[in-house]
Formats: sequence, structure tokens, C-alpha cells
Amino acid sequence: MYNISMKDFIRLIRPHHWVKNILIFFPIIFNSQLFIPELFTKAIWGFIAFCLAASAVYTVNDICDAEHDKKHSVKKDRPVASGRVSKNSAAVLASVLVIGALAVNAFISRSPLDWICLVSYLILNFAYSRGLKNVPILDVAVLVSGFLLRVVYGSAVTGTPISDWLWLTVISAAFFFGLGKRRGEMAAETDSRTVLKSYTREFLDKNMYVTMACALVFYSLWTVDPATVARMGTRNFVYTVPLVLVICMKYSLDCESKQSGDPVETVLRDKILIALIALYGAVTLAAIYL
Repeated sequence: MYNISMKDFIRLIRPHHWVKNILIFFPIIFNSQLFIPELFTKAIWGFIAFCLAASAVYTVNDICDAEHDKKHSVKKDRPVASGRVSKNSAAVLASVLVIGALAVNAFISRSPLDWICLVSYLILNFAYSRGLKNVPILDVAVLVSGFLLRVVYGSAVTGTPISDWLWLTVISAAFFFGLGKRRGEMAAETDSRTVLKSYTREFLDKNMYVTMACALVFYSLWTVDPATVARMGTRNFVYTVPLVLVICMKYSLDCESKQSGDPVETVLRDKILIALIALYGAVTLAAIYL
């Protein structure tokens, strides 16, 4: 791996995508336990384990997609596709990252569930890279599983229960983002993914609307659920609903504006969306902890 420059190393592991792993903190955040040192520390270690696992997945994906990426106007500059990093070196890096993720999990493991979540995430995403990405519906389902597994993993490593409304909201929102990713790729007209030939804009649009509606309904019911109010000790959480609605609408607009559609890429390119999400985070923390 000595032939990998720091710049190529960083591009290969895609650290900007680690932001998705904030989902690991959701169980303790929404159970009013964020500032309990023991639980926060476990969540931090869980975050690190999933960052290593996610980077291993991105590296394997680049190896599998190298030949395809060489023909892409943007992806041809990826480290493996461009030839700056050999497939063998990338494979060694991926192996080290997987071992690191498993080692960290062994350090914090509380039950078999955290192992099931982490290993399932690796297996599903390696399978995605090897061919599931070309199977319509199933490709999006695998993307969705990654979001859900992060939340369940956070619950497992901290020993914190998750509300049924929370995981229903996460699943619905993840389907919305996953379909939006495909919609953005189709709108950009620069991606030649095989699976895009199986989708139509009408199909993606209709199902984005359905899943967004489900996510908003589940989220709204979660905020007013008596169990949620009792756990958080406040009824103010409901005031975050309008913000979530605006965030979903802004993301949907971006997906139809010839952007990539990838949730992370879309957010990082849109200063308004970043501001809205930051505002949501501040209002949520204030509602729960103040």
C-alpha cells in the first residue's frame, strides 16, 4: 500500500460519506441520553467501527466498478479507475479496514446483535458491489438496509431501545433518499448504470412521493406519541415536523435539477440544505435537552 498517496487514500475511503454514521447516535439522542458519558463513548466507538466498515465497502465498490468507471466522464478519475491505485493495493486496504472494523466492534460488543448488524452490512454491500446494484428495487433496498442497520447497531452497542416509529421513519426516509439517488442519476444523464434502464422517471417520482409521505406521517406520529413525550419529557419535538418537510422538499428539488441525487453529495453541494439540516439539529437538541 506504500504506493497510495494520501490524496488517493482519502478519495478511496470517502470520509465525507461517514456523515451517514451519525445515525448510530440516534437511539441515545432520542432517548435523552446523549450526554451520558458511558453511552456516548460507546456510540463514538460504534461510529468508528462503521466508518471503517463503510470505507471498506467503498473501496471494494471502486475495485468492482473500475472498468465501468473508466468510461464515465467523472468517475474515471477515481483512484482505482484511473490506475493510480492498483486493484491489489485497494484489496489489501479493504481487508485492513474490515479487520479494523471487526476489532473495534469486538472491543465494544454488548450482544450478538451488534455483530449481526455490522457483518450484515458488509455482506449486503459487498453483494451489492458484485451485482445486486443491477437488480431493480433490490438495489434500492440494499441502500435502505444500510441506513436501518446503522440505527439498530447504535441501539445494540449502547443498549438503548429504539422506538417503532423511529425505525419506520428511517426506512421510509431511506427509500425516499435511495429512489432520489436514482432519480438524480437519471436527471444528470451522465450515469450509465445498468439498473437505470429498468426505471422510468414516472416510477421514481411516484414512489419518491409515496415514501416521503410515509416518512413524514411516521415522523409526525412519533413526535406526538405519548411514549415519545414521556421519554423526552417534552411536547416540543412536534415543532420539528415543518423543518423535516422543507428538507425533504429541498432534496426532492435537487434530485430533479440534474444533480447526482446521492444524499451526501447533494447536501454538500447545497448550502441551503446544509443550513436547514443544521437548523433541524439545533431545534431538535433544544427541544429534547432544554
